[in-house]
Parts: sequence; C-alpha cells; structure tokens
Amino acid sequence: MSIEAIARTSRERAEKRGATARRLLGELRPFRRDLVLALGLVVVGATAQAAGPWLISRAIDRNILQGDRSGLARTMLALLAVYAAGTLATRGQIVRVGTIGQRILASIRARLFERLQRLPLGYFDRRPIGDLMSRATNDVDTLNQLISQGVTQLLGSLFSLVGILIAMLVLNLRLALVSFTIIPVMLLITSYFARRARAAFRTARETTGEVTAVLQEEIVGVREAQAFGRTEENIAQFRRSNAANRDANVQATGITSAFAPAMDLLSTLSTALVIGYGGYLVFADELTVGLLAAFLIYVQQFFRPVQLASQVYAEFQSALAGGERIYAILDEAPEPPDPPGTPALGRVAGRITFDDVSFAYEPGRPVLRGVSFEVEPGQTVALVGATGAGKTTIASLIPRFYDVDSGSVRIDGHDVRVITRASLRAQIAMVLQEPFLFAGTVAENIGYGRLGATREEIEAAARAVDAHGFVATLPQGYDTLLGEGGGGISQGQRQLLAFARAVLANPRILILDEATSNVDTRTEATIQAALRRLLAGRTSVVIAHRLSTVRDADVILVVAAGRIVERGHHEALLARNGVYADLYRRQFRDSLVPPLGPDGVTGAVAWSAAPTD
Repeated sequence: MSIEAIARTSRERAEKRGATARRLLGELRPFRRDLVLALGLVVVGATAQAAGPWLISRAIDRNILQGDRSGLARTMLALLAVYAAGTLATRGQIVRVGTIGQRILASIRARLFERLQRLPLGYFDRRPIGDLMSRATNDVDTLNQLISQGVTQLLGSLFSLVGILIAMLVLNLRLALVSFTIIPVMLLITSYFARRARAAFRTARETTGEVTAVLQEEIVGVREAQAFGRTEENIAQFRRSNAANRDANVQATGITSAFAPAMDLLSTLSTALVIGYGGYLVFADELTVGLLAAFLIYVQQFFRPVQLASQVYAEFQSALAGGERIYAILDEAPEPPDPPGTPALGRVAGRITFDDVSFAYEPGRPVLRGVSFEVEPGQTVALVGATGAGKTTIASLIPRFYDVDSGSVRIDGHDVRVITRASLRAQIAMVLQEPFLFAGTVAENIGYGRLGATREEIEAAARAVDAHGFVATLPQGYDTLLGEGGGGISQGQRQLLAFARAVLANPRILILDEATSNVDTRTEATIQAALRRLLAGRTSVVIAHRLSTVRDADVILVVAAGRIVERGHHEALLARNGVYADLYRRQFRDSLVPPLGPDGVTGAVAWSAAPTD
C-alpha cells in the first residue's frame, strides 16, 4: 500500500471515529437540563475536594502548631462539612448521570430493534444473526459502561484536576511549577497508550461479534452437527474464534493495565519532587509544614483523576468501537416507506400475475429471468424444480419482500409496487418449511396470525387442520407453554400450529413453502383434505419437492435456472416426459415404476397410477 493510501486510510478512520464520538455526544442533547444540574453537582464535588487539603494545612499551621484547640475544632467541623457536601454532590451526580445513561441506552436499544424490524430481508441474507445480536447486546453494554459511569468519572476528574491545579498555584507558585514538570511525560505516556488501546478495543469488539455469531449458528445447528459427526470440528472452530477473542481482550487489557503502574510511577516521582523541593523551602522558611502537607495531598489527588480519566478513555475507545457497529445498523436504509398517497389494496379475488419478471439478489447474478405466468382466483399453482432453481424467490416476490429488477408482479391487476405493503401482506399468509414459533402458549402462537382472535376462533383454526387432537393431549392444552422455537413438541406438530395460524389469518392468498415436508404421510393427507375444504375460493402457491403434494394442483410450473421451462397438469407433464417427468422418476425410482416404453409414454402413464408414498 502506498504512503498516500496509508495516510488516506488513517484519515478516514480518524474521521469515522470523530463522527461516532460526535453522535455519541449527540445522544446527550435531549437531556441538557439534567446534565447542567449534574455539572453543578460535579463543580461542588470538585470544589470540596480542592478545599479539603487547604483546610488541613490551616489546621496544622494555625491550630496544631499554635496550640489553638478551639480553632482546631472549628477547622475540623468545616472540613467535615466540606467533605459531607462533596459526598452528597458526588452521589447526586452519579444518580443523575446514571439515570440519563439508562434512558439513552433504552432509546438506542429501541431504535436498534425498530431498525432491524424495518430493514429489507436482503440485509439479513448477507449477515450472521449472531453478529447482529452481539451488536444489540454486547456493543450496547460497552456504551452502558461509558454513559452510566464513565461520563460521571470523566467530568468529576476534569473539574477536580482544574481545582487542584488552581489551589496548588495559589498556595505556592514555585512548588507548583516543580510539581508540574512531570505533566509532559504523563501526556506522552497517555497518548502512547491511547493509540494502542484504540486499535485493541476495536479488534476486541469485532471478535466478540464473531464469537456470538458462531455460538448462535452452532446452537441452532446442534442437531445436524451430531447427526453428521461434526461436533469435534465445530468445537475446534469455536475454540479458534474464542481464542481470537481472548487474545484480543488480553491485548486490550494488557495495554490498559500497563497504564496504571506507569501513572503510579509518575505519582511517586512527583511526590519525591514535592518532598525534596518542599523540604528545602521549609528549611529556608519559605514554606510552612502545613502547606507542604497540603501539597503532598494535592499531588496524590492530582494523579487520581488522571488515572480515572485514563480508565474512562479506555472505556471510551471500547464504546467508540461498539458505537461504530451500532450506528452501522442504524445507518442502514430501511425498507422504503410507501410514498404519500399510495393507495391501499382492498379485498382481492386473488389473481396473481408475473409479467416478464427478472430479479437478482446481487447485481450481475440473476436468479429469475423473464418469468411470466398467471394464477386465476381460487387456483392452486405448484412450483417444482431442483434446489436453487428460484421457486422460493418467486414466492417471496408476491408479498413484495423484494422488488423485481424488471417486469412486474400484480395482484388483481395492481402492481405490488404501487400499493401499500401492509394492505398487500394483509391478504397473504405464508407457511414455511421451518415454522417460527416463539416462547409462549399454544394459543398465543396460533393467535399470532390475527391479533385479537378469540379462543373459540383459535380452537376452530386448530380443528380445521387437525391440530386440536394433539393440543388436547398437552398438559395444559392451549395454555401449554412452548419453549423457544416450539420446544416441547415435534416438528410435525409445529407445522400443524403454523397451518392453524395461517387459517386463522383468513388470507385470500396462501403460500406454502415446503410446508408439508416435515409431517408424516397420514398427517399430510389430513392437512391436504382440510386445505382443499378451507381454501376453496382462495389462491394458493405451493412449493414442494415431494411431488405427491402437488399432483392435485390446477397448474404445475417447473422452474429451472430461474426460468419456467414447463407448465401444465400432473398427467400432461408426465406424458411430456420432460423435466417434470425426470424429477418424478428420480423421486420414485424405477423399482416402483415400470420403465419407459420406446415411445416414452407407456411408463409415464404407469407412473400416474403408481403409489406415491
């Protein structure tokens, strides 16, 4: 890399850090009044800290050495009042700033969650969920340490430092200047450690996100890991990620922990200077013993705020690294809102039209190419084809999870891009291969399909897909608590609850994406019968690899390489002996089906009569 490129990169990083710091400070803007009050309390605490050693010197010089017992009592009472006021002021500022900090963190978490909910699905296609979780938890926690505690410590340290410097200069200018000779060395050491800490904490935050991402992925996939004997490899992979995170944090801790001993050494040197030069001044009758004692206390107090400020600076570097990752999410463009005046889609009949649709998740890598078809209201269309052919992408374009690159998708003649998303998606229900069930009761999971549904409506939806039978056998029936992801019931039972949820939503268009792949043949037959009865007059789009589930579809679309290569009824497609027939033959094997005749038709006719499960 050239010198110019290195300089440009360093400048860009500095600008990014500066922008992040300004945004973090901007989070305090709505709490200006509370901050002014906290600042006033900080000033009181700093004044009390600076006044204490002066009162001690007064007690030594004017009371103890002069034998003034009553004066000593008055001075001690004044010292007690000063320290009491400082203690109360410090407590008040901690409570006030801590409250502000928690309100800011709550706001950031809420904005993060809201932005994640509104981001387009393409954003999640490119990023590990665990890393996003780490940003919303671990990175926010770094801000917690800074805003709730660090800001108070930093303000207190700065004002205390100013008060100490002023007091030392007023009491004895020459001794103060000798004491300050250590400051340039202190600044150099602080700058050196700050530069190293900044890079170390950024690496630590990034590796923490990687560990969380790996952890989330491996916990979700633990069943597959055990089934494929991948546990040892996964453990080794996690150990590598964990070791990288450990090393990054050890490096960051090592840098910050080395700073405190360096400050202690400087404090010792400064104390030695004060004792040596201050003792000389005492011998020369140019300084009193009380003032020398006050200077010794001031020197000790001088380095304490510096050490606290250095700790806050380390927290600030960690918070900057976390803040960059947080604002990277908040700066992501959400799913574009509906333009003002966009009409809502009323109740539809359910006609779906794809007109020369092309689409790519990434520019230059098309997934769909010139897809055109039409589904009449109440029809069932089946999408079949090899994995990666584009079936799920076609289904995802109907509720406008993504926008097409060219062509159009229309519902009842309305382009989905010129109607409100909410009104469009209110007409559609989806049941996926891996149904989403959350930690809650069975009734709450079914009721997710339509908020405000009554218990009778929920039970009716469950009965419609033959889920009521197994729900009734659960310990508390519909009030049985399910674990995260539907823990506690089988995969097929989870799928039945997802079907019940879709039925409760009462959609005009139903999309089933491999929705029956995890239920047994008997349950599948029951569901098919229920769906035929309940979805009469509704349009349904079925994606399935099990071709037995699509035999009764009104039309079958065979998708290959992002194009529709065949369409028609089950028997007609078998007779054509094309891609669909090949898929059928691969699925049911020659052992179950007579071989193709010379005309390529005889066997196909036999297949249509062969058992399918």
